[in-house]
Amino acid sequence: MIGRVVLLDQIAGREAAALMVDGQLEDLLIDPGVALAPGAICRGVIGRQMKGQGGVFVDLPQGARGFLREVKGLSPGQTVIVQVSGGTEPGKALPVTLRVLFKSRFAIVTPGAPGLNISRRVRDEDTRETLQALAEAEMADAQAGLILRSVAAHADGDEITEDIVAMRALSEAVMADLSGAPELLVDAPSPHEEAWRDWADPAPDEVIEGGFDDHGATDAIEALLQPRVELTDGAHMMIEPTRALIAVDVNTGNDTSPAAGLKANIAAARALPRQLRLRGLGGQITVDFAPMPKRDRQPLEQQLRTSFKGEAEASLAGWTPLGNFELQRKRDRVALRSLLGDAL
Repeated sequence: MIGRVVLLDQIAGREAAALMVDGQLEDLLIDPGVALAPGAICRGVIGRQMKGQGGVFVDLPQGARGFLREVKGLSPGQTVIVQVSGGTEPGKALPVTLRVLFKSRFAIVTPGAPGLNISRRVRDEDTRETLQALAEAEMADAQAGLILRSVAAHADGDEITEDIVAMRALSEAVMADLSGAPELLVDAPSPHEEAWRDWADPAPDEVIEGGFDDHGATDAIEALLQPRVELTDGAHMMIEPTRALIAVDVNTGNDTSPAAGLKANIAAARALPRQLRLRGLGGQITVDFAPMPKRDRQPLEQQLRTSFKGEAEASLAGWTPLGNFELQRKRDRVALRSLLGDAL
């Protein structure tokens, strides 16, 4: 299956969407089955500050609890508008943020962050000027900011205008709704809605209703539930989440050549961002790379920087005294194993 194909289906009774690129699973969205999924926008009430943890708890709808790291100027009992920013483990507070984003296919409205911005992926100057004019016309006197996404470069002006107007109106209504108890104000998008919104550029060659079984998505998802990831030349890596961190172990397999370690490690560095994204894993990640000379660390670090560029917020911390490599990745989704478990 050559090309970029979006599959809209279900898996284990949950709505799901898969992005296949040249037959390989590139991205995956699955309904977490909870009201306060990543992307949901709520009215919350500030609770007690957690000294030493750099944040405060927030009372959320349905008795849920969030954890907010932006604490400046906040006091207990204050009502705030927050957005769920990622997944978490059962029993832990949901990560929330005051930096609420109202996203649609063409436009992202950013309350509290003024300014009009065009995606850097739009390089044609005439197109940028046209989009800038649309943004200025529809966001005149707005306190919020606006980002026009790259797909807007290929869209009709009326469609873009309609999108901006709708997102601005929604953001202004929601951000003003500060009276009352904790309440869910905007649902998180469903997987099919999110696929339509976020997988539009480059445009898919085909969108198929169903097709997980026929196009290899189900098999790929089943493989993601296993810790072992096959690499090139018989090498492999093991990805194993624990409560404290994500442990990754890279092995050369039967290759005993002098360059075996570097080859396996480069292959792991290329594969790791995609594997973490598809598995919904984030937080602290510790990689035990295959043995190699210290002089080979520089090309490996360069490959890691290249591989993680453009991924969800990631920070490469570097080498530990014991020779492991540490990095941090935002938990932007619910972990795949917690969603599917042994359902497949």
